[in-house]
Amino acid sequence: YDIEINKLFPDITVCGIACPMWVQLVESGETDTSGADYFVEKRVNELLETDPLIDAVILGCTHYPLLLDKIERYMPLGVTIISQGEYVARSLQDYLRRHSNIEARLSHGATTRFLTTEEPALFSLNASHFLGESLIEASRITL
Repeated sequence: YDIEINKLFPDITVCGIACPMWVQLVESGETDTSGADYFVEKRVNELLETDPLIDAVILGCTHYPLLLDKIERYMPLGVTIISQGEYVARSLQDYLRRHSNIEARLSHGATTRFLTTEEPALFSLNASHFLGESLIEASRITL
């Protein structure tokens, strides 16, 4: 993100903090625990220590929006939180609108098939957290 942001806005200072424990919390279904609060608050505080004047935060992982309520709780008022998933979806929608030849080749109203390289039951459990609904079926593939 820092490279692309600096291309467009060279005067903006970008800093980042890796949050690998947040991924583990989401994948283990522990987003509503006191442990999740601890690790979210800890990383938010670390980020704010790097620059107390931060005015925007990009959630740079698809897992992080599942911790959004906790991130908002520990982030100071006035800090804008940007979920990259929503931005990517809007960008794709805009791209397809501008490239009608590609959009025309897409199927509409089709079913969704989930393929995973991990255990299908674990994938289904984790995906249900992301999608907010139970998955019908996931199949394991080997790459």
